Amino acid sequence: MISIDPKEISVGTLHGYLLGAVSPRPICFASTVDAEGNVNLSPYSFFNVFSANPPIMIFSPARRVRDNTTKHTLENILETKEVVINIVSHAMVQQMSLSSTEYDKGINEFTKAGFTQMPSSLVKPPRVKEAPVQFECRVNEVIGLGSEGGAGNLVICEVIKVHLHEEILDANGAIDPFKIDTVARMGGNWYSRAKEGMFEVEKPLRTLGMGVDRLPVAVRLSKTLTGNDLGILANVEKMPDAQEIDTFVAQASEPYQYLISSGTDAEIHEEAHSLLSKGNVSQAWCLLLSKK
Repeated sequence: MISIDPKEISVGTLHGYLLGAVSPRPICFASTVDAEGNVNLSPYSFFNVFSANPPIMIFSPARRVRDNTTKHTLENILETKEVVINIVSHAMVQQMSLSSTEYDKGINEFTKAGFTQMPSSLVKPPRVKEAPVQFECRVNEVIGLGSEGGAGNLVICEVIKVHLHEEILDANGAIDPFKIDTVARMGGNWYSRAKEGMFEVEKPLRTLGMGVDRLPVAVRLSKTLTGNDLGILANVEKMPDAQEIDTFVAQASEPYQYLISSGTDAEIHEEAHSLLSKGNVSQAWCLLLSKK
């Protein structure tokens, strides 16, 4: 393993490590205006939501590493204390990227990138019509994190109005992750598309998972089962009892009968891994405990 002191490498190299490792990152597509009403639109991936009551989002337009200058978004926010945070879908990612071009002050990136301006209800900056969700925000505070190139500026935004396109909602009125089709930033030129890599992990809220420390030693130290497998197995409150295991054995198909009677630990663990990947947790447990 390589160990690095951040002070002993260039800011650019460190920046690359940070962005490559802390990923994927959601994108804040920020529209702002300056005191004269000139519109600016630019994306930032140092961004997330931090509170629901009050509804708070924070993003950080960092000082440029190459020449320690600030970005128009930050300058506008310091003047007007308002911003619209637009969410980026896959359908608009190329236009969004184009808007990140460092055009001169006063150039409207809506026009350059081909987006449609929509008037906001409570703030002066316009919304991006094409964005699936738009948050009108009042800026509560801006916290500068340093004075050198690469230093961030935390823009603490309170959401005062939310706009959603109805077509991204499911039958229950919640945002459907497949329909919103968001993208996120990786390192370098890379992005990720959420709906192409989504998977569910059940939260351990309704049950008290017994924990990896209570797994049978042979399971816990398996060279076949992965860390994810152990996490799934340990997220049950208790292991199957003798009756459940006997029922599984009695009803097991021929391949499982072979594994139970003659299979090696590695073969059984490999099949349990396959069962877990399909969400068959109870069967995986019974198979693991059926070998006498």
